[in-house]
Amino acid sequence: MKYDGVLDTWHEECGVFGLYDRTSTIGTTLYEGLVALQHRGQEGAGIAVVHGSQIDVVKGPGLVKEVLQDVSTLVGHIGIGHVRYSTTGIENPNDVQPLVGTSQWGTFAVAHNGNLTNALVLRRELELQGSKFTTTMDSEVIVHLIQQSNESTLLGAIQQACRRLEGAFSLTIITDMMLIGVRDFRGYRPLCVGRTPHGYVLASESCAIDAIKGIFIRDVRPGEIVIIDKKGICSVPYHPKENTQHTCVFEYIYFAHPTSVIDGQSISEARVAMGRQLAKETQYEADIVMPIPNSGTLSAQGYAEEASIPYREGLIRNPKVLRTFIEPNQLSREEAVRNKFSVISDVVQGKRIVLIDDSIVRGTTSRYIVSMLRQAGAKEIYLCLASEPVRYPCYFGIDTSDTEELLAHRYSIEEIRQYIGVDRLYYLSHEGLMQSMKQLKAQHLCAACFTGYYPSPIGDEYTKGGTYVCG
Repeated sequence: MKYDGVLDTWHEECGVFGLYDRTSTIGTTLYEGLVALQHRGQEGAGIAVVHGSQIDVVKGPGLVKEVLQDVSTLVGHIGIGHVRYSTTGIENPNDVQPLVGTSQWGTFAVAHNGNLTNALVLRRELELQGSKFTTTMDSEVIVHLIQQSNESTLLGAIQQACRRLEGAFSLTIITDMMLIGVRDFRGYRPLCVGRTPHGYVLASESCAIDAIKGIFIRDVRPGEIVIIDKKGICSVPYHPKENTQHTCVFEYIYFAHPTSVIDGQSISEARVAMGRQLAKETQYEADIVMPIPNSGTLSAQGYAEEASIPYREGLIRNPKVLRTFIEPNQLSREEAVRNKFSVISDVVQGKRIVLIDDSIVRGTTSRYIVSMLRQAGAKEIYLCLASEPVRYPCYFGIDTSDTEELLAHRYSIEEIRQYIGVDRLYYLSHEGLMQSMKQLKAQHLCAACFTGYYPSPIGDEYTKGGTYVCG
């Protein structure tokens, strides 16, 4: 489960990046692109660069700056990169991407963002056919499907493989001649394409294109394969049916970088609008509006502007605390939260506070933060969330497979309010959430974690016999 028990939030599994540019210092440019995507994955990083007929790979567990310290000397003009999250750390060194495969068309490498919901079924099938797996990742299924394809071209093999995949996948793939990007049929995870002075770039988010001083061109469409080679850029579909987009709503609420634009919607604009909508719906009288950093910052600013209540930062997130995930017991988790955050007593003492965050998953962190604010003298605390209640697991990139661990699945909003210990608790309405993302249509978003409606089939290995509606 990609879940941070201290911050009580989900994390994206990973981010991908790709470059085709004959004039670029490719290792340095890939490094810069991955640094810009570091928020999407902080447990592993890697790059793969085409060098003649081979592919050079540098990867390992840790942050980009820790793993990719000496990549400026890499030679080539085609490369991909990857950042990954893993809540338990990465014990198997092979469980870091990109992954390299060898086929009848030559060597290739793949970087994958997302979660394949039929990976276990495909893996068993491939193993029976003789495939030897060296990782625990669903991403390796993609490599073996390409390797075992009976198509006459590599592009055909990629198309054939993608048609067999269920769930979420945004891919960057390299061969000795080309850079390829693929976005799944539903478009769960973002992928975009940009231009460099002498080539092209693919990235999970537009912020990475900005980081290398590229120019954003457009988002890769659901079900589209983008091919970049010496002739330029072209695209082909991999799926014969009409695409139905279902981009993850949490990309806009929390995952994506504030400077990114996904499917035409500015992330920062959406989050500020969510805060404004919260202010319109609650109309609370308070002394200050305060975010839980950093997830609630932009929405808190929007709330304060709309409500004409002063915006103050009374919680400080301590930057030097190491990355932390779910702790083994309540006592150590509470201690970790207190180490992660500091309260500015002068800001909160005697104040009625509108406290803003993006969501509640298990509620543990919110409960501890509220306790810290009470101890610092807060008079009243009204917790407002820039999302609907998270009642159902996500299987398309944030693997929260245990429904019973989701607070809103088990308890009413009033019971949650009492558990967290706030005076008022308010979730943004569905209408308010949709209104905050004016460039998008509700039917183009996946909100399965709110509704239990899953646009793609979910395998039994995920649901464990649960009853979920699939589209």
